[in-house]
Amino acid sequence: MSKKPEILNITKLAQTKVFTVEGLHLRFSNGQERDFERLQLHSGAVLVIPVPEPGVVWLAREYAAGVDHYELGFPKGLIDKDEDMLSAANRELQEELGYGAKQLTFLKTVTLAPGYMGHLTHIILAQDLYPSRLPGDEPEPIEIVPWRLNEINSLLVRDDFTDARSIAAMLLMERNQNE
Repeated sequence: MSKKPEILNITKLAQTKVFTVEGLHLRFSNGQERDFERLQLHSGAVLVIPVPEPGVVWLAREYAAGVDHYELGFPKGLIDKDEDMLSAANRELQEELGYGAKQLTFLKTVTLAPGYMGHLTHIILAQDLYPSRLPGDEPEPIEIVPWRLNEINSLLVRDDFTDARSIAAMLLMERNQNE
């Protein structure tokens, strides 16, 4: 296995309230130098799999600005400063769907395009749900879409279920249920 490249220089190319775009100048173990760009998220994120009853999950239908259409997926959001991933998951669930969870289980941390994006999403299973609403930052109400797990194949072929994190979450939840 090759030795990890040495970062010779990092340049901030752009900054938003959520992202930083960085230019990296790297030296690889064979002496080759290359420039790369990466997108850094200012904090981690959570994706929550709400399970209101055995065999059923709740999906959220909300507008996805990146692809300019409504998507089905699991509730998700950024981890606030000084907040742990489980607290963030419960907060996001309450803000987006109006429910809290008495049982939160960490399943796995996944990345998106790790070759150029420093973005970690922690996938959390939420069970034993109860009504509880917190004010959120959503511009419109989010529709809750119940989905039976025995109908997963029909979900996977839908044009509005494309978020790789949500697809990975379904696989991780199924694996967790079978252990």
